[in-house]
Order: sequence, then structure tokens, then C-alpha cells
Amino acid sequence: MLTKSFADAVLEAEQLITGAPHVQTAQDLAEGYDYLAGSIQASLHMAWAYDRDFPFFVQSTGPYTKLGLDNPDTVYLHAYLRDDAEYVVTGRRGTTTDLSFQVLNGDYSPVEVPDSLTAFDDRALDIAADGTFELRFGPPRPDAPPGYVPLGPGAAMLAVREVYSDWATERRGTLRIQRADTIGAAPPPPDEALAAKRYGVAGKILLSRLRTFLAFPEWFYLREPVNTLTPPRRTPGGLATQFSSAGHFDLTPDRAMIVTVPHAGRDVAPYQGIQLGSRWYVSLDYVNRQTSLTADQARPDPDGMLRFVISERDPGLANWLELTGHTRGYVQIRWQRLTRELGPADGPVVHVVPVADLPATLPYYTRARITPAEYTARIAARQAAVADRMVG
Repeated sequence: MLTKSFADAVLEAEQLITGAPHVQTAQDLAEGYDYLAGSIQASLHMAWAYDRDFPFFVQSTGPYTKLGLDNPDTVYLHAYLRDDAEYVVTGRRGTTTDLSFQVLNGDYSPVEVPDSLTAFDDRALDIAADGTFELRFGPPRPDAPPGYVPLGPGAAMLAVREVYSDWATERRGTLRIQRADTIGAAPPPPDEALAAKRYGVAGKILLSRLRTFLAFPEWFYLREPVNTLTPPRRTPGGLATQFSSAGHFDLTPDRAMIVTVPHAGRDVAPYQGIQLGSRWYVSLDYVNRQTSLTADQARPDPDGMLRFVISERDPGLANWLELTGHTRGYVQIRWQRLTRELGPADGPVVHVVPVADLPATLPYYTRARITPAEYTARIAARQAAVADRMVG
């Protein structure tokens, strides 16, 4: 049976889900099965996209194929490489806040994060007046032309992140990758042996991604005190112009976490955003719920601070982040496209208070209020923006 290796992997993956140590409620398990379904889709997609001779970009994660505390503001793309070949990347820059490129020497595993061999954003590109650009990636060469990026030993994947700050107005660009010496050629037709190999690879990808991202929070989150956030630090994985602050929450329905952080401003961090994640280490529903906010989406206070309120109960505030039934999970703040390093003064301060005390605790409580109709309009705008972003 050609698909047996993948079918066996799915059964083993289900055992990983049902046996996960954080599963304590029916909601935990239901979300685990949802996570499994997305992981199955993504693993098959990635296995069939594994072509280093005729590469193409695929979406690494999305609303229904989540992993790795995916950023709701980011479209993640990747293509596979070999370090001894030359690749041509062409595109047209969209109007998103950030566009970055990263070459990795492998994929994430349960024991390590892949090395980042190269990372840069579009400020390093020569972009024409019409928004078009071209990059070449390949083995080091002494006569390399402008826009040529040397591939280090072991280079295996090119990851691209296109990041939105204003979901309503920013638009994606276009991107294409080709291996230079196979342009105009065609790959051999698939056969049964190739299909069997791909099913086997898909099974390995499935189990690896589940094991990896069940272990990942222990490295970067759970060793921190609960209901706190770290000072800004370089985001793990070699992203040169990205800092983040991470933490995990444990809140009863009558309590709220207030996260106060300076509004960095576009001259320091064109992108600044906060998000919530479940114990499966994936984003909460960001399409139909307000579980994330960028600096452009949030309502700043007159003192230059952004104050976010994380709670299960609706406090009637513009910067409310919904827990959607979760008492435990993850919080992350990201700053991207930075023009300087960040320090503790740029980072968040956290207080946990009873929801009933919010009017007396928040210094600009009245100004932060929002009506139910305004909140419904916000959700409708999120739904429309994500639908537009995911097309094409």
C-alpha cells in the first residue's frame, strides 16, 4: 500500500495530540485535533513542494495550517534550495510594512532551531521605480554581480516573510523563484516511486513538526515566570532586524492582564504587534476574534503608551485581546524592521488585576472605551482583510 507510511504517521501523530501533557479540557483536545488536521494538510503540501531543481514558493502557514506561534500579520512563504546551484528570485514589492528574506540550513527539529545563514529585509534590495526587483542566490563567486547572495554550506531553504501593519490598506507583492539552469526546462513526469517517497517524507514532516512545536515553548516561554513578559530580545532564529518579548499567561475568567508598552513609532519599528497563542503553540483565531493587534490597529493613549487588556470577559475596550475560552496560553510582542536595538525601557510592563478594577486602574479608561457596534465593525474588517490577503 503506497500510502501506508503516511497513514501510520497520522495514527502516531494522533497519539502525540491525545497524549500532549497540556491537554486538560475538551476544548484543549478539540483544538488539538484541529491543529492535527492543519498539520496533515501542511505536511502533504510541503512534501509535494520539495523540489530544489524546479522550486516554487509555497505558503508555509496560514489560518488553517498553523504552526510555531504564527504571526497573524505575516504571510509566510518558503522554497527549497541546494547550496551548489544558482537561483533567480524576481518580484514586485507590495505596500506591506516589511518584506524579509532568510536562508536556513535545514528545518526546525525537536532538538534544535536551524541555523540562519543569511537574513535581510528589502532595504537591501535595488527596487526599481515600478516596484520590481531581482535577486540571485548561489555558491560564492568572486565575480558576483550586485544583488547576488552567496549560499553558505548546507543552505536548504529560502524563507520569505511579508508583514502587514495596516491590514485594510496594505497589499501583497508578487514573488517567483527559479533555478537558473532549469529555466525553460521541465522536470521528469512523476512515477510511483516518487509518489511513495513523497508520502514517506510527508509522514516524517508531520511527526517532526508536531514534536518540535510541542517542545518549542519549553525553550523560550515556560521557563519564564507566569503572567510576565521578557524584555525585548533578538528573536531566536537569526532575524537580524526583529526583536520580541515573550511570555505565558494563566488567568481565571474574572482577571485581566494589562500589558503596557511604549508605542515605538515608525522611525524605530515600522512594525509592532502583539498576539495571543494557545498551548498548541499556534495563534488563536485572529480572523473572527481580536486576538492580535498591530500598532496601527491599536488605540494609543495620550502618554505614548499602548495598553492592551487580555481577558476572557469583554471589558468594552478598544485594545481588548480575547482569550476565547483559554485560561492558559502564550503572549508575544514583535518589533520588526528596526532602526536601532531595543532595551528594557522599550519593553512591556505587566499587571494582573480583577476585571472589575479596570476602570480605576487604566489611566485613560474612558478614552479607551468602545461600543459593541464598533467592535463588530472591527471584526468584520478583520474578516475581509484576511480574505483579501490570502487570495493569490
